[in-house]
Amino acid sequence: MALTKREEDFSAWYNELTEQAQLAQNSAVRGCMVIRPYGYAIWENMQKTLDAMFKATGHQNAYFPLFIPKSFFSKEAKHVDGFAKEAAVVTHYRLRNDGKGGIEVDPEAKLEEELIVRPTSETIIWNTYKDWIQSYRDLPLLINQWANVVRWEMRTRLFLRSAEFLWQEGHTAHATAGEAQEETKKMWHVYQDFFKNFLAISGVSGEKSENERFAGADNTYTIECMMQDGKALQACTSHYLGQSFAKAFDVKFVNKENQSEYVYATSWGASTRMMGGLIMSHSDDKGLVLPPAMAPIHVVIVPIGKTDDDKDMVKTFIEKKIIPQIQQVNFTIESEFLGKVQIPLQVKVDRDDQKSMGWKYTQYELQGVPLRIGVGPRDVAGGAVELTRRDTGAKDSVMIVDLHKHIERLVPEMQSGLLAKNEAMRIEKTVTLDNYEELKKALDEGKFVMAHWDGTVATEELIKEETKATIRCIPADAKDEKGVCIRTGKPSSKRVLFARAY
Repeated sequence: MALTKREEDFSAWYNELTEQAQLAQNSAVRGCMVIRPYGYAIWENMQKTLDAMFKATGHQNAYFPLFIPKSFFSKEAKHVDGFAKEAAVVTHYRLRNDGKGGIEVDPEAKLEEELIVRPTSETIIWNTYKDWIQSYRDLPLLINQWANVVRWEMRTRLFLRSAEFLWQEGHTAHATAGEAQEETKKMWHVYQDFFKNFLAISGVSGEKSENERFAGADNTYTIECMMQDGKALQACTSHYLGQSFAKAFDVKFVNKENQSEYVYATSWGASTRMMGGLIMSHSDDKGLVLPPAMAPIHVVIVPIGKTDDDKDMVKTFIEKKIIPQIQQVNFTIESEFLGKVQIPLQVKVDRDDQKSMGWKYTQYELQGVPLRIGVGPRDVAGGAVELTRRDTGAKDSVMIVDLHKHIERLVPEMQSGLLAKNEAMRIEKTVTLDNYEELKKALDEGKFVMAHWDGTVATEELIKEETKATIRCIPADAKDEKGVCIRTGKPSSKRVLFARAY
């Protein structure tokens, strides 16, 4: 079934692509999703790469409970305010027969203290850290966990916003504010490395305004990525939490001067929203387009043959001539935190006789497999194959003896090409404005707007109410520039990024 065109209905295109490419689907539980094997394979590639980055920067993985005592949330006022409307609460622990052939909650099995299904883990983790930290020798404590979280969203969409989603959350403790702030920025840079070099997504890195910070944070740093419809997607965040959680849970350490003081904290995370970002950044009207660094399958080979003899001949040719060529290819990604990363190419040979060649070609386009090779008796006889690129659709007839050289050139070219295309789109759709009516028009046209802001929460809320746009970030590379707020005319010293967002 053909996808809706992006320019006709971007939302419908996204939903259809996510389901038809077998990435995810809605589940029987409202607002929750089933991530299908192909989609989960992409997530695993994300997870594997980020996990290596975390470990390269000294972090260890741990796991903390899904359930959090409700009283923990009341210890950090800003935090509870930030998540109260999304919290799912467990009140009972048993069911019973209702006497009518069904079941009901047993009213006698009410919990003494209700439990929150974790929307994030700061509270349960900092309650635990109290047992782990006594001395400066225990610091820094650098912990990450891979987990699921629950936020009871009213309006849900696959990968982008669901009641339950997968993520990683880092939680670290430090002896000084300076060390914690350095950690916050380091992990922000880790995410920048990952998005640029592996996801081929060019985002705007910056600091969140006070109104948009994580609940309970002193500072939040973000990467804001432009989707093809011009909306922003908050890709990941890194938070400097100061001593608020340490004070809330009485987490102290004895310093080198034998004095007791509260530790300093950070938290940082990225989720399956990255899957949505990957889809909306690169894909086209034919389906998914994947950067090779994240592709579960890099090369799909489709044998073509009518007779058994033809099929056997093609099978032998693929196994003896083509696959050994592909296995010679080295695909390397340069990473600031991992150095040179070797990515072995994954090859799939589709020998399913129940589906036509045309159906297979369409399906692998839909799933974004970077390279496709069709092999029939004529190709065997000629010693050459047709190689099709998913990103551009370009087709080349390549002699088998040169196949590995050709693929070795194409794969990094596709990776860098997607990044360049994504960056060019963002730059083209970003405007600098000083007129409020022009700002509203630009937002309606799906653009990022750099504009002056007077620095007040009241003005930020007013602009949000009137335009449905928020301050996505104060860009890290924003220069000091005297001006006046685009809405109030009050003095401003720097431009910020306004956009509508997912």
